[in-house]
Amino acid sequence: MRLSTASIHRVHQYYSADSTRTMSGLKSHVSVPVAVGFMLVGLPYSISLAAQWLYGWPNKPGYKKYIEALKPRRIYCMTRAVLETLKYLQYGRLYFQWKSWYKNDKNHKHYKKGITFGRRGNKLDLYHPPNVGRSEEVLSPLVVFIYGGAWGSGDRSIYCLLARQMAEELSATVICPDYCTYPKGNVLAMVQDIADCLVWAQENGSEFSFDKNNIVLIGHSAGAHLCALTTLFLIDAREELFMEVSKQKSITLAIRGIMGLSGVYNIMDHYEHEQRRAIEYVSTMHKAMNGVENFPYYSPTHLLKEFSQDKVSRVPPFALLHGTTDIIVPVESSTKFSELLTALSLKVSLYLLPKVDHTEMVTDLMAPDRRFYHPIYSCIKQEYIKLSETC
Repeated sequence: MRLSTASIHRVHQYYSADSTRTMSGLKSHVSVPVAVGFMLVGLPYSISLAAQWLYGWPNKPGYKKYIEALKPRRIYCMTRAVLETLKYLQYGRLYFQWKSWYKNDKNHKHYKKGITFGRRGNKLDLYHPPNVGRSEEVLSPLVVFIYGGAWGSGDRSIYCLLARQMAEELSATVICPDYCTYPKGNVLAMVQDIADCLVWAQENGSEFSFDKNNIVLIGHSAGAHLCALTTLFLIDAREELFMEVSKQKSITLAIRGIMGLSGVYNIMDHYEHEQRRAIEYVSTMHKAMNGVENFPYYSPTHLLKEFSQDKVSRVPPFALLHGTTDIIVPVESSTKFSELLTALSLKVSLYLLPKVDHTEMVTDLMAPDRRFYHPIYSCIKQEYIKLSETC
């Protein structure tokens, strides 16, 4: 039987369409494994390799550092840690708020910006209490706020909203200084900068109408660690501060208390937490501490255990606040430190705040409409009143 030309054309179309469907099916079957492979292997390894390249490889000789960096557990833990930072995008509104706050001429009366202090010429911003100008005879108490940033980042201007609200809520003058973060300086240099800020406060209280002998230190994360460490170095009259002993004693007496928000107090414990998250090599911490061997030297817990009874008696009261959903600095950091302070018969208050994470502990102090603004400030104000009563 012979087929007509039209019949042959229809058969050709049928087989062409069938071939196209088959090829499409093969492509779809191939693309699914490729997509899954990229999501499970390509993306995690790309993210982790980029992080290692930017922030450092494991401290291993030769090719071993690459083998360590490419272990599957490390890859996936680090990828998770990196992706967790995407939640910071939710703070975009706050970013534009603090950017515009400085540009608003009406706010200039609330602060004095860019005051130079210290041996390295750092800058600090000073925020006036709500009753500024009403009575020069009444000196306001002073709060020094030390921001965090893993000892490797941070800028005082980011915290203008927080400092302004803190001045309002506590009716205090608030100072927010910069300090030399890594790699510009190590932790000792950071402590020196904060000590220099306190020296500036001792010398300029009358000019800015605050009480130089009524100082409360408040720090978040690495800032809480630096508040505690600086105070203990001053009590111990450390030569590394390059400061007269009499001046160190004067500053120590002026510090009425320390409030730590989601703070790190035992560096080795925190390093082990970083190891569990597989970020210890890309973290700034061990670099800023000049290596693992210096962890005890820079740990407030270790210093307190080495203090004589006389020095322990000069340690000011502590108030520790920590969120129960904090995965960056675990809540055990504050609970263990609280237990140590209690064992040494030192005054300490511990507040564990449900559902508060590491970032919210500080960002939610920036605006009254933030979710945890009032719960956190109620704890801070309660402790601040206690410290004011002992003054």
